[in-house]
Parts: sequence; structure tokens; C-alpha cells
Amino acid sequence: MEFTEWIRGRTDGQLRALVSARPELITPVPAHLEGLASRAASPSAIGRVLDRLDRFTLAVVETLAVQPGPISGERLRDLIRAALADDQEKDPEPALSEALAKLCELALVYGPDDALDLGPGVRKVLEDPAGLGPRAVDAFRHHAPEHLEEMADDVAPGGEGPGKERLAAALAKPAELVGAVSAEARGALDQLAWGPPTGRVPNARREVRVASARSPIEELLARGLLAATGEDSVTLPREVGLYLRGGRVHRGLPATPPPLEGTARDPGLADRTAAGQAFTFVRAVEELCERWSVEPPGVLRTGGLGVRDLKRTAGELDLPEWVSALVVEVAYAAGLIAAGGGVDGEWLPTPGYDLWRVRSAADRWLALASTWLRMDRVPGLVGERSRGDKGANGEAGGRRGDERDRPFNALHTDLRRSSAAAVRQATLRVLASAPGLAPERDSVLERLAWEQPRRRGPLREQLTEFALREAEQVGVTGLGALSGHGRALVDGDDAAAMLAPLLPEPVDHVLLQADLTAVAPGPLTSELNRWMALTADVESKGGATVYRFSEGSVRRALDAGHGAEELLSVLGRHSATPVPQALSYLVTDVARRHGRIRVGTASAYIRCDDPALLDQITADRRSAALRLRRLAPTVIASRSSRAALVDSLRAMGYAPVAESIEGDVIISQFDSRRTEGTAPVRTVASANGLDPEVAAAAVRALRAGDAAHLARREPVDAPNGQVPRGPATTTISALQEAIKQGVRVWIGYLDSQGNATSRILEPARMEGGYLTAYDETRAAVHRFALHRITGVTGL
Repeated sequence: MEFTEWIRGRTDGQLRALVSARPELITPVPAHLEGLASRAASPSAIGRVLDRLDRFTLAVVETLAVQPGPISGERLRDLIRAALADDQEKDPEPALSEALAKLCELALVYGPDDALDLGPGVRKVLEDPAGLGPRAVDAFRHHAPEHLEEMADDVAPGGEGPGKERLAAALAKPAELVGAVSAEARGALDQLAWGPPTGRVPNARREVRVASARSPIEELLARGLLAATGEDSVTLPREVGLYLRGGRVHRGLPATPPPLEGTARDPGLADRTAAGQAFTFVRAVEELCERWSVEPPGVLRTGGLGVRDLKRTAGELDLPEWVSALVVEVAYAAGLIAAGGGVDGEWLPTPGYDLWRVRSAADRWLALASTWLRMDRVPGLVGERSRGDKGANGEAGGRRGDERDRPFNALHTDLRRSSAAAVRQATLRVLASAPGLAPERDSVLERLAWEQPRRRGPLREQLTEFALREAEQVGVTGLGALSGHGRALVDGDDAAAMLAPLLPEPVDHVLLQADLTAVAPGPLTSELNRWMALTADVESKGGATVYRFSEGSVRRALDAGHGAEELLSVLGRHSATPVPQALSYLVTDVARRHGRIRVGTASAYIRCDDPALLDQITADRRSAALRLRRLAPTVIASRSSRAALVDSLRAMGYAPVAESIEGDVIISQFDSRRTEGTAPVRTVASANGLDPEVAAAAVRALRAGDAAHLARREPVDAPNGQVPRGPATTTISALQEAIKQGVRVWIGYLDSQGNATSRILEPARMEGGYLTAYDETRAAVHRFALHRITGVTGL
């Protein structure tokens, strides 16, 4: 059975399963099923789907790949049964049936049970399947014909045909040849038997005969048991390798994945721990955006966030640098921060942050966790130096590779890795397979190596380690075990609904104390949290957050446009205790002095209604650097900028405010800075496959296209005789009648060079001076200019 016909014979449900599991086959949708079959047999498509097979299923593919042609299901079962590990049950069912069903669904294996075979192109993509070398005909394809004739005469004397064919026939049954070599030569063969099948030998292309062989290697080369593939390299032909293995394709094949080892966790405790960390992560992102609203870090000329800015952010968030990098990267990937601001650029919150901030805590976490799971950025690489090694699938571990060997910066494009999302999803699926267990790192790596053996490499192991530690920080796992809401996130269920009951209930009050501190007995509501961050400084975090009021923090609130009465009113309304007298005095005193001095632009000037206060400033030795000059009793000019002048006066103990050129007080809006656009969010699609509706629509389009493809008609010859000619009015009337009746006509037509041609048409419509019709003489739809049609005759 041909592969295309097998594809065409699949049911709609089976085709939907195929395109859902291999979405690359319909990107874009082929015109017909023949095109789908051709795309499924392309090397790139086959390589992608092979990368997703587990070790046992891949072993089934390799077993079929080393067979010369189709084999029966019973023969395949015998080969798999012989390859199973000693500790495995020797009946390959039901694992083999499940593997075959999966391979047929993926169109890697096709045919009836008595003639199973690999799809076109699969054998070419598999290099050294099961550690076996190439077939003899391929291993010796670069050898000189004269040399092959000599080798064939030695191993198969008296035979007929070309030397290459005689040698291949002799190697197909190599028992006699292997038995004739010395024990040392047999030992060399045994070392290559289970792979890798290649080795290095000096002067491998030497021409040696059986009679003149002096060393064990020469014995093997003379008999064709080793084939030279280069000047210093040899390979073991596949037929010889299978004989040395006793007919088995694999050895110690596990039919089931290795068990996970780790520490058992109470599911309820793990869920609560993960929920607490999820809330902490959401608040860290919110605090990051709020702080960057006030003091945004600059964008490096090469892109990304500076090392010093990351260190400062880590200190402000009270988090390790790698966790701060994770917070920054997830916020960027979620579209909450982006590059904007001035000419050089600054990292600022986006308008999307304001929409995200007003959602519930569970919904905010879901947006962040979903982004983390599917983004192609790798925060764990921040601070590491680029390397030239290759990771899984040949993906470079470091992309800069410059001579300066700079470390990776946060928010830089170098942090993108195409396999990052797939590794995170695969890692969480491993955790989901062992509920209530916190698996060890090595155990997870071993399981992933079984699930996707073709995707092994240093980068993949590194990405797995990053995924495990980041999942704990994001709140997907708790104490190393996958939480209930984390499982819902992986399965695509409503994770926010599962998380919401576990989150701490935000409180809307604080406890004001006489030592100018306020204690938040729990997580504050978003609005109260922003208010406290504006009016006080965080002194300590933990089960309760301690805020401290100071002259600077109160002035910060006054600079934002709030009055003393408003400050005390809000604090009193949100305090479970009366406002202490010391705090009331502090707010009143700072407000009384706030704004008495005005700083404008001269370069800058100081204006005050109290001349005595200006006398005090000019007499202060600390003001010498400001180069002040008295212009009037209530005005002092300075060569310093307005911002520098305000900062200097505040450092001297005064409470100035900035004013505009019109004399109005400039209010500092700390939360108003936003970028004009949103961040370029880049995520990778979920590994759960296509949306069912998309898959169904693609199959319908394929079926319709295939029906049209099979029903297409071959071009026909135009009738012999004089090309039709007639008046234009008659021609138009005849075409209109043909369109109405749906009949074919024979027309004469002048091409662009003025040559008269003859066409047989099925007219469809006539508009704008053109006729659209199916041209049977060309087997295609064309448009014809009406003024070039010379005449019409019915058929």
C-alpha cells in the first residue's frame, strides 16, 4: 500500500489526531492530502516528531528501520520481546500496542498488521538506529570497484556479479567470516557491537587481502567486517552488528519509564506553601512595576538591563539576584514592562500593567504563571557567561561568543531559547505524574531522558534545573511537589479558581505605633499597599510588614500632592489604633515647612516670602557649591539646575518644592510614567496540540482540496476547423446564454500578440469587460477580455 493512499484512507478523526499531534504539517494547510503526505515525509517534519517520542516508542521505530522492508506484527513482537530488559516482563504487550497505535496516529508507521513499515523518509532521518552502522552496500559505496572485486574474491570465491553485490551477499550471513578471525579481532568486533559502530584506525583505507593480513584490524578489513569511511575511521556494517547481537536490535530495553525517586509531601501543605509563594511572586512583580514607575532604569545601548540596575532592584525587592531576574523577565514577557521613555530609553511599566493590577490576585498569578510556562526566555542564564558549546538539538548554549565573554544581561535578546518552553512543560508533566512527591533532580533528568531520548544535552539539563527552581519561586510547586493549581495550569484547567481559596485574604488596616512605625498584620490590599509605599519606608518583611515614617517619606507624599490633613485622615481610617501623637506632629511639622521655599528655573532660582529664611540659606556654608546670588529680598538665583537645587536644599534640611515657569507648584506623580506601547510578548504554543476547531477546519479543507484534486480534468484539444467569428453583440448574447444554461462553448480568442487561438470554455460570470471561465483546453480557470473574443459557437 502506498503511503499517500494510506493517508487518504484515514478517517476524519484520525486525520484530526494527526494534525493535532503534528501541527507543523498544516502550517500552512496543504492543498490536498497528497501534499499532506509529502510534507509528513519531509526530513524536518520527521525529525520534529521523532524528537517527541519516548525511548520505548523510538525503539520500535528503530527496530522497523533496520528491517529491509515491511514485517508482520508478530515478527515485531518477537524482536521487541528479545530486547526487553531482564527485570521487565517478557510480554511486550500492552506497551507495544500503545506504541504502534501512537506511531500510526503520527503517520510514522503505516500498513496492515501483517505488513508494517515505516513512513517514507524515516529511515533516512534515523542515523545509526539502535547504535547500528550502515548497511554493507552503503558502507562500501566509496570503495574502488577493483578493491571490492578483490575482497569479494576472498570472502565469496566463485560467485557471479559485481564485487559490491557479492560482498554484500556474503556479509548478509557473516557467521563464517566472523568465525575465521582471531580472538583479538573478535574482541574488537565485540567492542563495536552495541554501539557506537564507528572507530578510529590509522591508515584505514589500506588495501589488504586475507592472505596478507597481519594484524587483527587487517583481518577485519580484508574480510569486509569493518568498512573504511575515511582515512582514519571505520564502521561496522549493520549486518555484522546484528549477527554479533544475536539478532537482537536492542539490549536491556525498558518498556516503562523509570520510577521517580524523591521525598513524599503532604498535598495540602504543598498546596498552601505554593499558594503563599504565588502571592509573594505577584506582589514582587507589582512592587517592581511601582518602583520602576518612579525611578526607571535605563536601557543599555546593546539592549537589556544593566548589572548595577539589577543589583539595585534585587536590593529594593529584598530578593536574590536570580529571583529578581526571574521577576523582571516574567513581567517583561507578560507585557507589564517595556522599553520607552526618552531618546536613550528606559524600562517602564506599560498600560497593560494598570489593567493587570486591578484584577484579583489569583487572576494576576495565572497571567504570570502562564507566561512563565510558555515564554521562550531563560531568566536562569542572567549573569552567566556565553559558551560555545551546543545544547539539545544543536542549539547553541551561548549566542554572543565574542572575545570579551560578557555575561548575559536581563531583558536582552540573547536570553531567548526556542526549547525553553517545551522543557518547562515537559518537566512539569514529569512532576504531575507523581502526585505528592518532590522528585530529586537526577530522577527528573533520568525520566526526561527516557521520555525524549533524542533531546538530550547539557543545555537541556540546565533548562530542566532552571525549570525546577523557578517553578518553586513562581508558586507552581510547593516544597518541590507540584501543587493542585500547578497541575491545573499544566492541564489547561481553571488554575485561578483552585488557587483563590488558598491565597491569604488581604487586610485593609495597619497598626500605627508610637515609635513612628506601622505594622501590617498581613498582605495589604493593592490600594493601601501603594499608599503605605508612598508615605512610609519598608523596614522589615516577614509574617508582618513593618513600615517606618520619616521626614523624607512624609515629604514624598506631600510632593505627590497630598495634604497633611489628607494624610492623617487616610492613616486614621486605615489604622486599627489611634494615630499616635508623634506621627501627627511629624506630619504637621513637615507640612508646615513644606513648600515655603520655591525653586524655579533661572538656570534655577529660590523664591520665599520670608527674607530671613533666605538669609539663613545664603549664610549656610553648605550652600557655597550652589553659587547663589541674591536678586531681591525674596529671590535667590543659582547656576545649578532646578532638580539639583531642590536635592541640595533638602540635604541641608529644608523642604523646598519645585514650581513651573508660571509659578505653579509641580506635583510629583510617582505612578504616572508609562510606556506608549506594550512589550513585544513572545511565547511558544502549548504542547497540548492544536485547538480542536482548528484541526477540524484543517481536515475539512484537506478533504475538499483532495476531492477537487482527484476530480481535476486533463486538458482537451480544441476542435479542428475555422476559429469561430461573429459580431460583438452576438458574442455577448451567446456568452450570457451559456452562463445562464451552464453549457460549454467554443470561442475564438486573440492572444496578446494578436494570434488567433481556439478555446473550449465553461463560462462562469461576465463583468467589467472580462469573462471568467474554466478553460478546458488549459485545465484551469482564466479571465478573458471580451474585446478579444472573435466569436462563439455552441457544443
